[in-house]
Amino acid sequence: MPSNLEERPYRLYRAGPRGLKAWLRGEEDELQVAPEYRRYRDGRPEGPHRRVTWKRVLLGLLAAVVAWLALSLVLFLISASVQSGGVPSDAQAALASGSNMLTGTDNVLVIGTDQRPKGTHEGGANTSDTRSRSDTLMIWRIGGGVSRRLSIPRDTLVAIPGHGSNKINAAYAIGGPALTIKTVEALTGLKINHVIIINFANFPKFIDAIGGVNVKTGRVCSEISGGAANGGWTLNLRPGTHHLSGIQALTLARTRHNTCNASSNDLTREGYQQQILNAIKSQLLSAHTFFHLPWASWYAPQALRTDMGGFTLLSMFGGAELGGSAPVQILKPTGGVALPGVGDALTVTPQAVRQAVAKLVNG
Repeated sequence: MPSNLEERPYRLYRAGPRGLKAWLRGEEDELQVAPEYRRYRDGRPEGPHRRVTWKRVLLGLLAAVVAWLALSLVLFLISASVQSGGVPSDAQAALASGSNMLTGTDNVLVIGTDQRPKGTHEGGANTSDTRSRSDTLMIWRIGGGVSRRLSIPRDTLVAIPGHGSNKINAAYAIGGPALTIKTVEALTGLKINHVIIINFANFPKFIDAIGGVNVKTGRVCSEISGGAANGGWTLNLRPGTHHLSGIQALTLARTRHNTCNASSNDLTREGYQQQILNAIKSQLLSAHTFFHLPWASWYAPQALRTDMGGFTLLSMFGGAELGGSAPVQILKPTGGVALPGVGDALTVTPQAVRQAVAKLVNG
């Protein structure tokens, strides 16, 4: 008949130590339950493994943090994989080879178009990417401890390869991101390694996931896509620092006409855009972002279209953190001109371009 010799049908007791005074008083030996056989009332064993110590608490917290970071990483890579293929093949072919932006330095071209969401009530608004113009053009030199940016005003008069002189924003409407890359390279003499096209539909979700951003502004009165009354967005800000939601940050980034300040122009808007990027960078290390990291990781790749895969994007975000907050730099025009078929355009001298590029590259 099988039996388990390790199982005892009894409890093991041992005599507790008895002092001399207790023996003289005639007290009997005290029986104590051996620690390995003690039980709580619910039947669970009592022992050292039940004891809570600061080391166990610390290890538990560390394990939770690692699991939280691992979950966020997996979501980021999955989201980046889903978003892959958003940049046309001719644009990818126009790019120079890049490096790991944790150790090397790359030039990333950030493009924001004037495309409006379908269903907008804004008269004459363009809802197709193929006919859009670039509202935002920014070269971001990033990696290896460097983070600098140079914004190029949308109305800057340039030579578009194969299409003569025009405003630089026309390059996107003529030949998409590929021709925009070639035009920026021809203007600056820099090689572009990566391209990012902002997805304005998902951009607010990412901003909200990291808890919003803090941006300092002047007086702002803005209506985008016809304003809130027509299904668009309205933004009214007093001078000072504001904590902006995703929609508010997007509205500010697109504000070109500020009815409260006649001196505001495209250069003002580009300054706000660079402030928003700096604010995002600062917010990434906040407590709010850590507790919402899986959501932020999921929405980050969806806020843009890019040639970069998940791990390259991670190196870019890491390079941004290592490089610190980038100072606002804009390619300032040196004059203006009105051309038939082009309209009012901004002009910039080759010397001014060289100086701005040298500052971008060398600091």
